[in-house]
Amino acid sequence: MTNFGVMDGRKRENIEIGLEVEVVLKKDQGSGDLTHGFVKRILTNSKFHPHGIKVMLDDGKVGRVKEVLSEEED
Repeated sequence: MTNFGVMDGRKRENIEIGLEVEVVLKKDQGSGDLTHGFVKRILTNSKFHPHGIKVMLDDGKVGRVKEVLSEEED
């Protein structure tokens, strides 16, 4: 079964500035609640992180990417 439009947020190669993502904020790690936003900055330098690549959203919130929802539009 294929998840159309959803990419793995644990691989840095899948994350780009401007992408629409779902992240889990530090305060929500226990509950797993997701926050929706657009990537402003990529904060993780490694190519892979088991809990998700850490990003800053356009509203300034910081979290780990759980799902990449859409590719950047030109």
